[in-house]
Order: sequence, then C-alpha cells, then structure tokens
Amino acid sequence: MMKYMILRLAAFIAVIGVCCADISLAESPVKTPRPIPATRAEMKELLEDMKKRPHRIPLPELTEKEKQELGERAESYESRLRYHYVPQQEGTVFGAARNRPAGDSGNAAGNSARRDFTRNADENMTLSYQFKTMLFWIVSRTNNCQYCLGHQEWKLSAVGMSDDAIAALDADWSMYSEAEQAAFAYARLLTYEPHRISDEAAARIARHFTPLQILEMTMSVSGNNAINRWKEGTGIPQSSGNTFVGRGSPGGATVAEHSDSFMTPTSDRFKNVITIVAPLEVSDGKPSGKGLSTRPETEPRDVVKQRIDEAMKRTSRLPLVDEDVAAAWLKESELDIPVSNWVRLIASFPNEGRGRLPSLSSREKQTGVLTELQKAQMNWIIARQDRAWYAVGQAYRKLHSLGQSEDQIFALDGDWKDLSAADQALFRFAENLAASPIASTDEDAAVALKFTGPAQVVQTINHVASCAYFNRVTEAAGLPLD
Repeated sequence: MMKYMILRLAAFIAVIGVCCADISLAESPVKTPRPIPATRAEMKELLEDMKKRPHRIPLPELTEKEKQELGERAESYESRLRYHYVPQQEGTVFGAARNRPAGDSGNAAGNSARRDFTRNADENMTLSYQFKTMLFWIVSRTNNCQYCLGHQEWKLSAVGMSDDAIAALDADWSMYSEAEQAAFAYARLLTYEPHRISDEAAARIARHFTPLQILEMTMSVSGNNAINRWKEGTGIPQSSGNTFVGRGSPGGATVAEHSDSFMTPTSDRFKNVITIVAPLEVSDGKPSGKGLSTRPETEPRDVVKQRIDEAMKRTSRLPLVDEDVAAAWLKESELDIPVSNWVRLIASFPNEGRGRLPSLSSREKQTGVLTELQKAQMNWIIARQDRAWYAVGQAYRKLHSLGQSEDQIFALDGDWKDLSAADQALFRFAENLAASPIASTDEDAAVALKFTGPAQVVQTINHVASCAYFNRVTEAAGLPLD
C-alpha cells in the first residue's frame, strides 16, 4: 500500500498531538473514512444518512453583503465555500460555477436545465447522457462518494432506469452489452487504478468505441473523479427534494421529481448481493465496510527520469487538434496560455474543455493563498502516485524553475521531514484525497485546518480535484510531454 497512507496519518497525528477543540466543526472529527456499503440495501441507508453529515470546513458568519451578492445561493454551504475561499480566476471543478447568476442554486435542481456535468453541447459528442451518468455512478461507487452516488441514482431513475437496472451496475454487469461492460471496467480502472492505464487497457476499450468517443468518455470520467474529490474533500451533506432533467432522447427531456428518501424497496435479487465495483476489504469472506487504497511504492530517481524521457517520445493514443485550431480556441476563450499538448487534447470538445480551462491553467501559478511552490509540490506528489508521466514531467520542470534541487524534488517521494508542519499536514491531506476519497477522513481535514486555515484547505481540495482530472486525461491519452 502506497506509503501506508492511513497508518502514516495516524502516526503523524500522534506525533503532533493535534487538538481540534478550536475548530468549528463536528465536536469530534471522525478518524475513519465513511463506511463502504457492501450491498444495495446498505448503500441506500448510508445515502439517507448522508443528509446528516457535518460540514468539514468552517465558514464566517453570513453577512448582508454576502446575502445580496449570492442571492438564493447564500443558503448553500457549497456556494459559500466557493465565494469565500476559491479565487475567481482559478475556477472550480464545475467550470463557470462562480459566474452563475443570483437565483441559480448550484445544486442539481438549480442547474439541471442550464448545464449538466455529464454532458455539454459539443456537436461531436456522441455518447448519451444516460450512458455517461451510468459511468458517473460507477466512478462514485468506486470512490465511495455518497453525495455524487445519490445524485446519479436520482438522475438514472429520471431517465426511466429501474431499481434493478441500477443495482446491476453494482452487482451484475452481465445485464449490459459487451461495449457497456468494457466502458464500466475502463471507468473503474481510470478511477481506482490510474497507474495501470496502459496500451493494453486502451486496446480493450478501443474494440468497442472510436478514439473520439474514448476521449469523450475519458474527459467525462475524469471530471467525475474531480467532482467526487471536491464533494468528499469539503464534506458536502446530501441534498434532498431534487428535481432532475433526464435526456431520454436527443430531442427531448423528461423531468422527474423524487421523494426526500433514498429508502426505496430493493428486490430480493439484489438485496444481499455484494458489490463488484467498490474496492471493499473482505475478511474471512465478510465485507468489513473498509476500503482498500493501494498504490505501488514510488520508483527510484533513475527510473523516474527514464519515464519522463519516454513520455517526451511517445505518441498520443487519443486525438489532438492542430496547433492553430487550439490557438484560435484559446483566443476565443480569452486565455493567454501556451498551446500545449493538453490544450490540444481537450480542445477536441471546445465547450466541455472551456469549462476546465481556468482550473487547469491555474495549476502552476499562484491565484490564492497557495504558493506556486506548494502547487508544484502537490502536482508532483499526486502525479507520482497516479503514475501520470506527462504531469510528472511538467511538475519536474516547474520545481526546477522555482529553484528546487534534484534532492529537494525527489525528497517529496519520502517522509517530508524537512518540510514545515503546515506543509506536511496540507500535503498529507492532499495525498490521501487524491489517491481515493475512500481514504480521506474528517480528521485529515481537521489536521490541515489546525496548521493552515479554511482558505488553504479549500484551495487544496480544489487543486486536488484539478489534478485528478488532469492526471487521468493526460495519462489515458498517453500524451507526449511538450
């Protein structure tokens, strides 16, 4: 298990003797991740329980100015987090979320008619809304993001899927076509084990989908992973009373209202069947409710340099637009950044890609309280455990440009003993959340808050979400380093 992440956190807390009494959160931050439900019936119980989840990040008292500027969104914990702590020029995993007009609540009910994050209006997108929502369900189940999982449950129901059909996503893929099963496996691999993305994995999915469809799927699944980390990192409680717009056909939409309760009947067929999606620890044949977050030990310095060199010479598995097309797209998007290969990749879907540009372009510059060095260090730490070699190469160059020596760069693969207590707390929180939300706890956030503050923690969560997207998209594409 990579650096024994949870054990490292426990040891770190014991050493520094953290006391969280002065943090305005739950009275005693939870030291373990939320339990992973083994069956559908258990899952529904935990989705319902999510409505009582305590917030992780403290907020200042609501002011009249904030009420006027946010309008209806002043009642939204999530909107207030963005308002106070996420720099506007940095964007969020939700694209233009900061620019919603007053009256747009920013939840599924408020924005479903405006923008749904499983599909955007790019003419060359061919995968259906329902199909990508099914993939979002797979991603959220894998990450144990129970907030997002609940929303996908509602959206799939809105397009007419039965409870058994949704249950089969978790327990019996044989109910679906070979192409759908291949996509489910690809989404789970990209989510849980991005370090195992390879030419062989790409070849398996390529038997069923075109390169452009694979890119569409990859960008969608990577975006789902980003949203999971934002929701879990900030500790958003489950909403209720939602209305979802479901696109059952290209030309029309269906609207479905749902009760506040997730406690709907589960058929005998699926009531006690164990998940095949969630990375669930099983002991003596019984699920423990604990997740498994495993990554291999980091490679030595000479191997890393070799992999960076190989990344410079490889050919992209997925389509890239011409440089002049990407340059025109950036100009239209009013963003003055170089035409890099990652830009040429996401520009294949200009509308979808545009929503990602602010967050991705801010990964290497200071836009808030996180310094350029802190961002570059997190880019390295997260890319190393993801084995995202394009991102590793970028971070390596950036750290050198900031005056970091070879020894300082590769020390980031170690125990961080030479870093400040604040950086150690922040980076450990980022590392766990980036590896998988199943490894992130309320106490992770409390430790980071103790040594830094709400702005640093929220901006770290947003940065981790951006890295989750960037690393998966670039490595799934086998993108050559510029």
